[in-house]
Amino acid sequence: MKRILIISSLALALGAAAAHAAIPSAAYTGHELAAQAKVGLEQAQAIALKARPGVVTDRELEKEAGGSGLRWSFDIKGGGKTFEVGVDAKTGKILENKAEGPHPD
Repeated sequence: MKRILIISSLALALGAAAAHAAIPSAAYTGHELAAQAKVGLEQAQAIALKARPGVVTDRELEKEAGGSGLRWSFDIKGGGKTFEVGVDAKTGKILENKAEGPHPD
């Protein structure tokens, strides 16, 4: 009986670790600001990818100067470079679309 409990506990722990390792593609930094955004993650990401096709490697919702002051920031890898594309989280307008410098944020 004790062996079954140990095996069950181990299986649950491994399952939880695997679920945590498989972070969904919608994961991002800045969840606490989401209630203030009128443009959601999926919509903002579609806008960013239309402006700069590639693969999104990082996403963040942040307060930053320019536009409404709340923006989605996406790092998009394409053509051998990483670009930062900023989308206003209240209007959906592109605020930034440039190659990352040698010292990215």
